[in-house]
Amino acid sequence: MQKSMTVSESSRTRNITMVAIVAALYAAITIVVAPIGFGPVQLRLSEGLNHLSAWNKRYVLALGLGVLIANLVSPLGWIDWVFGTLGTVIMTTVTYLFTKKVKSAIVKIIISSAVVSTIGMAILAAEFTFAFSIGASGAFASGSKGGLFAQWLAYYISLVPGELVSLIVGGIIIFSLSKIVDLSK
Repeated sequence: MQKSMTVSESSRTRNITMVAIVAALYAAITIVVAPIGFGPVQLRLSEGLNHLSAWNKRYVLALGLGVLIANLVSPLGWIDWVFGTLGTVIMTTVTYLFTKKVKSAIVKIIISSAVVSTIGMAILAAEFTFAFSIGASGAFASGSKGGLFAQWLAYYISLVPGELVSLIVGGIIIFSLSKIVDLSK
């Protein structure tokens, strides 16, 4: 005779399942577009999933795991595993905190887009600057003759356009999904 699940067990199972699904989706989408999903000029369409963190904190973990898994094939190796994952956890946590009390899906997506394209891309540009400065294997040279700030700025400027495209596509999908499914549960 099977024991029925309690509400808390059911909720925990749902959370674990949602974390696994989103992490797997992020990793799969990134790996499928791998040639253009890495580097200072990239179109990582999976970044559109970052909007989910505006609905539930479980997505912070899911996206962090997804990034870690996807970055296992990154040309930057351990640098991307550590700093790429940390950057994602930081920007999605900030998104979650800034949108916690926001009810409007559009406003959530706008806030998320602002956080990801500023804080997230600033961290990623710093990661590339660091990797280039230490001569990491697989680092992408910017060709910048300036100092560290000039290198960071060059990376930031090259990252933002692809990120904005990913956020717009993801924003449309997540907005549509939020009208069908309660993403906060």
